[in-house]
Amino acid sequence: MLELIKVFHQVVESGSFSQAGHALHMAPSSIARNIDSLEAQLKTTLFKRSTRQLILTEEGSYFYTQSGQLVDQADSLLIEMRGSRDVPQGILKISVFESFGNLCLAPIIPEFLQMYPDVQVELDLDNKLVDLHSDNVDLAIRIGVPKDSGLKARKLMENRTLLTATPNYLNQHRTIVHPGDLHGHNCLLISQERQRNHWHFSQGKNKQKVAVKGNFISKGGSPLLTAALKDCGVLLLSEWMVKPYLESKELINILPDWTASHWEEGSGEIFAIYKAAQYPKPHIRAFLDFLIERLSLLSIEK
Repeated sequence: MLELIKVFHQVVESGSFSQAGHALHMAPSSIARNIDSLEAQLKTTLFKRSTRQLILTEEGSYFYTQSGQLVDQADSLLIEMRGSRDVPQGILKISVFESFGNLCLAPIIPEFLQMYPDVQVELDLDNKLVDLHSDNVDLAIRIGVPKDSGLKARKLMENRTLLTATPNYLNQHRTIVHPGDLHGHNCLLISQERQRNHWHFSQGKNKQKVAVKGNFISKGGSPLLTAALKDCGVLLLSEWMVKPYLESKELINILPDWTASHWEEGSGEIFAIYKAAQYPKPHIRAFLDFLIERLSLLSIEK
């Protein structure tokens, strides 16, 4: 029955018999027979079928959630029994938001490939959210934990944000010693944030919500970083983006005793996300372990 359950999970995650068949190298008719057999053994209907789509029944949704742990445990046991004989290999498809992919992943992937020459990495730099169930992606790297119960998330790092500006800008404008001093400064703004006109600061129990204005707004952080380096204004951006410029003294960390964020609840954390119904394959686990080790070097002290 375990193999039938695995086929069922693949159908749920792929969205159709044909896509599941492609993933499992089986004919759609064979997929359908497996589902029929599983439904017969369970004495229930798992899908509402139509010519256009498959929809899980209430029983099917419950069975998918409950059986996921069983599939994980079986895959985990299999990998454990194989032990070191499982060499990381195969295609690793990664979706990551553009700035993080360019700055944090691209520089270290060659080292990973030297360590594991039988792995082929396909890197998709895209800021849109992907559907791991249908987009044929092994790993997605995003800020925050997904609400989808069919996915698992492994924390990679904190997404700490820092308030910075160039020495030239700071020498030519009013000194910033408190979040409230940002009034009157040109602040470089991320347009996709929910509250782009407010920045949030905390220092222990002291919390400040500051209204900010600026003449440059961008959906991505890279254009704002370029503008900040040309003395255009004050920048609130992820530590992993500004760290090299802090180390070279091209940027200065403003208000280092305060925690700054675009969001009231904080800047969040960066996670690697993968399907819950499958225990990470050796090449996925190898990349996750490698990534966590390398990303730990990106943090700096206040």
